[in-house]
Amino acid sequence: MQLQVTNSPFSQEQVDLLNQLLPTLTENQKIWLSGYLASQATSGAAPAAEAPAAQETAGPQTSQAETASKEVTILFGSQTGNGQMIAEDSSRRLKDQGYNVTVSSMDDFKTKNMKKVENILVIVSTHGEGDPPDNAISFHEFLKGRKAPKLEDVRFSVLALGDTSYEYFCQTGKDFDQRLEELGGTRLYPRVDCDVDFDDDAEEWIQGVLSSLNELQEETVQAAAPAGGAAPAVPATEQPSYSRTNPFRAEILDNINLNGRGSVKETRHVELSLEGSGLTFEPGDSLGMFPENDPLLVDQLIREMDWNPEETVVLNKQGDIRSLREALLSHFEITVLTKPLLEKMSKLTNNEKLQELLETEHADDLRTYLEGRDLLDLLKDYGPWQGGAADVVSNLRKIPPRLYSIASSPSANPDEVHLTVGAVRYDAHGRARTGVCSGQCAERTEPGDTLPIYIQHNPNFKLPDNPSAPVIMVGPGTGIAPFRSFVEEREEVEADGKSWLFFGDQHFRTDFLYQTEWQQWLEEGSLSKMDVAFSRDNEEKVYVQHRILENSGEVYQWLQDGAFLYICGDEKRMAHDVHEALVTVLEKEGNMTHEEAEAFMLDLQQQKRYQRDVY
Repeated sequence: MQLQVTNSPFSQEQVDLLNQLLPTLTENQKIWLSGYLASQATSGAAPAAEAPAAQETAGPQTSQAETASKEVTILFGSQTGNGQMIAEDSSRRLKDQGYNVTVSSMDDFKTKNMKKVENILVIVSTHGEGDPPDNAISFHEFLKGRKAPKLEDVRFSVLALGDTSYEYFCQTGKDFDQRLEELGGTRLYPRVDCDVDFDDDAEEWIQGVLSSLNELQEETVQAAAPAGGAAPAVPATEQPSYSRTNPFRAEILDNINLNGRGSVKETRHVELSLEGSGLTFEPGDSLGMFPENDPLLVDQLIREMDWNPEETVVLNKQGDIRSLREALLSHFEITVLTKPLLEKMSKLTNNEKLQELLETEHADDLRTYLEGRDLLDLLKDYGPWQGGAADVVSNLRKIPPRLYSIASSPSANPDEVHLTVGAVRYDAHGRARTGVCSGQCAERTEPGDTLPIYIQHNPNFKLPDNPSAPVIMVGPGTGIAPFRSFVEEREEVEADGKSWLFFGDQHFRTDFLYQTEWQQWLEEGSLSKMDVAFSRDNEEKVYVQHRILENSGEVYQWLQDGAFLYICGDEKRMAHDVHEALVTVLEKEGNMTHEEAEAFMLDLQQQKRYQRDVY
């Protein structure tokens, strides 16, 4: 919002100067400036009568310094690492302003300490049908249960991460927000629900939290600066040069098809150079990639709507401008439809069928329509449309990055990162469709090209600290990727712990990904045991969960010997079926009831001996 004489206490000359300065400031500069001005006010520059209204209506006759705590607890629940990344950034920002911050994943937090916290920030994602991520399950159950304490003295705020293409958008965050209020907590700042492009919303949330916390303090973060001078603007810790908001352009070193001739699949092994990036990772981490839309689809859209490809459109709240074609290629998501998008677009058409589709009684029809369709379908199906290209694209969200489990060890491949990317292709609603990122890797890139990438650290999927600990890895299809990284790393560090891999795909002859590498590691002893399941090679389909059941006695013994269990791949079917197979193993070999077997699995999870990288 532009400052004006009518909405501020400044003269016209001051307003003009401020409007020139403020848009040029970085986030750190804004924080420094706000702290500097606040420190001047608290050092006596401002008269007492100008104290904020929040202090005038504080209630009981006790000072804010006595009632407002500088202690902040940040709890995160995260499957892929986004929640932890935001938690750590929020912690850094709070510490820069003088707060004492404790950051913890929800499964590491001791629930008995809930009565001791005063300011709690919850950052949590949602998975599946509104479910909490793995490292939030136990804390989620605790808060829902009868043992949850009253929290009348607790101030809280929730940042919910989700995806509007799913029906139960941000449901776990909504659950936490509601339950903390039911237990008597007071909102420090309203819950913010984030879509896949969460950067701006997360920034709004932490700024709001900081503002609310500062209002509760008698002194601001800069009050501790030397008298008459501003505090140094040096952050507590340096952020990496390249990150999600500043991706590195990585050169493609190699891009090959892992599947044999005759396979109905195409799985790309992509090798990228990290030379000069300063990026580091560990086995189990993921790589985020910002893809571009297919130029053919973009051109179809422009032709369908008779738009001018050179027309300029606004990209974001910051006012960045690009040509329409460039914006549709590299910035806006056009391959996924969501209910919020249809609701926004319905305001640009008088088509009654679209209005009917959005009515509550047609929820099933809406879900069916959204499945497998894109923006081109919507524009064709529900016109005529009012307004121009700028009106349409103003309703689109930014293309979200795609996360891929890293398939290489940095010890074995310095300055490189390898990916295993399954090309997504299918026919739906009369048109051939291709996955945005996988299609780009399979069809529109070659060695020498560059891709914008960043490292997504995933502390919830890590090799055991003890190299002697046995590991069981279950990864069908492209779920094999992190286990290639695991075995490479264990070979490099000469780990002496046993390792067992379960792999599955369609056909042995064409779909045995990295076959020669696994065979070599088996011969050398870096991999102790491997069981495979090729579902289409026999009349009766066989999957990895069947191999687990066939080896139930040995699987149970490995678990009894302290094995760490890792699952990577499809969450809805494979990961669920593997979990059920493991429960069956415990029931059979351990003489457990179903409830005891489930409790055993939960205990493994809490010990970090059962870790999943699922999608």
